[in-house]
Amino acid sequence: MQPQKENNMNPERRAYLELHIAVLLFGVTAILGDLISLSALVLVWWRVLLTSISLLALVRVGRLLRALPPAATLRFLGIGVIVALHWLAFYGAIKLANASIALVCMALTSFFTSLLEPLLVRTKIKRLQIVMGLLMAPGMAMIVNATELSMHNGIWAGIAAAFLAALFSTLNKKYIGQANPVEITFLELGAAWLFLSLVLPVYALLTPEGLGRFLPSLADWGYLALLAFLCTTLAYVLALRALRHLSAFVSNLTINLEPVYGIVLAWLLLGDHKQLSPVFYFGVAIILAVVFLYPLAEGYSGRKVKEGRLKREG
Repeated sequence: MQPQKENNMNPERRAYLELHIAVLLFGVTAILGDLISLSALVLVWWRVLLTSISLLALVRVGRLLRALPPAATLRFLGIGVIVALHWLAFYGAIKLANASIALVCMALTSFFTSLLEPLLVRTKIKRLQIVMGLLMAPGMAMIVNATELSMHNGIWAGIAAAFLAALFSTLNKKYIGQANPVEITFLELGAAWLFLSLVLPVYALLTPEGLGRFLPSLADWGYLALLAFLCTTLAYVLALRALRHLSAFVSNLTINLEPVYGIVLAWLLLGDHKQLSPVFYFGVAIILAVVFLYPLAEGYSGRKVKEGRLKREG
């Protein structure tokens, strides 16, 4: 009798593939945000609503609320408000500028994380991370100088989105052990939806332009479904499964591909390059080079420190 063929892919290889798919889907969010005709506030409201509904299939809400201490529940609800503000800033950057600008600004998240982690998680400040931020500065300056003045508000919104992403990611890292990651995501997105539901009427009353159109068009429904179910729920589940089998180095290097995937898609599908000059893309190249070289430099620095410690102990 012949042995049965092994049909299952190697767990690490499968995880690597799943993480790449997740990162590609994350990159697509900017494209969909550009295609959806709703305002940033209304778009994010629908996104968190649909995503929260999809997560109901994975979370037992009653058991979660009974098991989680009230202080922890309030903490995750607060982080959810930060998530809502992040998505407002991110999609605001897309509406005020374009998808490419929003995505390249998000590449600054790693730098902001390096500043926030020592403050919030009490880790040591790493000189390499500060150097990384300084090396990004010329690239950011080139991007600002090469962008039309009308898009500068989009750049500031994108930088704010990167800072808020670093803030909620750092807080999640600090408190991740208090609940299941999927349950945490449900609480945070539910809080984001409640917060935006309170903001909607206030914004409509206080701003001259109001909310604009609230109900999605038929095309918008399709894009919102892709955004919520594929680019949020599925992408999150794939990334979560993959991170269990991959090293931090491989994970970070792969996640850094998100702006690359997104910018390439924006070039091909949205024609963003028609609005942007070659100098803009030189600035993008500098920032992405720093982002990709950082894990390599960190790994090299870690090996040197370990070798030095072994020599002293030997």
